[in-house]
Amino acid sequence: MNGFSTWQCRTCGYLYDEELGDPSEGLAPGTRWADIPDDWICPLCGTPKSDFDMVQI
Repeated sequence: MNGFSTWQCRTCGYLYDEELGDPSEGLAPGTRWADIPDDWICPLCGTPKSDFDMVQI
């Protein structure tokens, strides 16, 4: 296991993988979930960060 987590939007299913980041959202590969600002929202549907769950892939 690489120590990275994946987080899923409860509304639309968007996945944020810490290992990959999301460069189009300004989140470099390796950016931890805890390091993303609390006011960040899902880039697909606008759901707040607080409505994401850690998932096992």
